[in-house]
Amino acid sequence: MVTDLMNFKPQYNRIVKKNDLQKIFWRSIPLNHSWNYERMANVGFAWALMPLLKKLYPKKKDFSQALTRHLELYNVTQYISTFPMGIAAAMEEENSLNSDFDESSISNVKTALMGPLSGIGDSFFWGTVRVIATGISLPLALQGNVLGPILFFLIFNSVHYLFRYYGTFLGYGLGTNVISEVEQSGLMGKLTKYASIVGMIVVGAMTMDMVKVKFVSKIGSTKAGGSTVQSLLDGIFPGISVLIVFGLTYWLLKKKLNPLWIMLIMLLVSIAGAYFKVLG
Repeated sequence: MVTDLMNFKPQYNRIVKKNDLQKIFWRSIPLNHSWNYERMANVGFAWALMPLLKKLYPKKKDFSQALTRHLELYNVTQYISTFPMGIAAAMEEENSLNSDFDESSISNVKTALMGPLSGIGDSFFWGTVRVIATGISLPLALQGNVLGPILFFLIFNSVHYLFRYYGTFLGYGLGTNVISEVEQSGLMGKLTKYASIVGMIVVGAMTMDMVKVKFVSKIGSTKAGGSTVQSLLDGIFPGISVLIVFGLTYWLLKKKLNPLWIMLIMLLVSIAGAYFKVLG
């Protein structure tokens, strides 16, 4: 796979050139330096694309809209983050050249890729590359040899920098080809629709996986053990407590309440619920 990445050569016959993609690669390295609990890696993603967006959109209004588009919530394994960046670059290039291009498809495709890419990236780099690098370098480290940690650093980083660098060009090349094909076949509307559906599925799965709500208060005779509120809720509708939290959060966001205030409210409610033994 690494060999295929290295041999991949996209065409630079429009606005985006090779040095533009190289800038994206270099600026992707501090992706998680600005990671935040509100929108995760959005700032790093937007910062990596910023020079290219300025080039594609000379007018300040258009540039601001493009930058705002990439400040939406986004999170992906940082070692393969340049792949969706390359695809976004190709789509932004098409958007700057084609007035009929659907801007929402850019966000939809990014969101659709977020979950699958993170799953692949985490399992490969954390579950495979890191384990191999550790297995090779650990015997030396246990002997007190300084080459142990150095070898680990070289093995792990050489692999992920190769993926990060060539993934930029692969993403741009694939994005350019896909856009060209779907426009010629008239499938852009369907692509946007299906990408949006997949994106919503990914967000829903992330919500169910990452949000934990557990009611520990009991109903019924305490001597007999009783049943917890959580078990009753799960018996009626598994996951309904998470769905309620998601619905309330969505409603507060629609009311334009600052996400930081929402997180503070959740924190205070969680502390109070644990103190009064309602939540656990």
